[in-house]
Amino acid sequence: MKLHTDPASAALNTVTAYGDGYIEVNQVRFSHAVAFGPEGPVSHWPVQAPDQITPQLLRQAAGLPETPRDPLAFLDEAEGAPAPLPPGAPEVLLIGTGARQRFLRPEVLQPLLTSGIGIEVMDTQAAARTYNILMSEGRRVVVALIPQGEPT
Repeated sequence: MKLHTDPASAALNTVTAYGDGYIEVNQVRFSHAVAFGPEGPVSHWPVQAPDQITPQLLRQAAGLPETPRDPLAFLDEAEGAPAPLPPGAPEVLLIGTGARQRFLRPEVLQPLLTSGIGIEVMDTQAAARTYNILMSEGRRVVVALIPQGEPT
């Protein structure tokens, strides 16, 4: 399926097409999984199937550095208050799991969820379309997409 970009958002990373074995971002075709936000590079994401996704790979996709959490930080946090987002963190991370939606294990999602980052898991086509919409609305969104099917 070919998608068309809005000229006003030409400087932002936009999914311009997808199909069997590829994802196209800004009219550049990738035959491997990628992760990116509206600005910055489109990065290779070392995942070939949803069951390979780990909490560390989700952090990588979201662009979050591995920083150890202060074990006493809970003392300064208000009870019941949502966790503050890490600096530079997206509001939401979209995961495209290929041709079919494949849910991730709760223990894989939990570290980012407790950091206050929303995670939505869907098939790659839906994730690409949702990313383009949220990005065009100016939302802080990051997407990680696994190509569907075999490379062409």
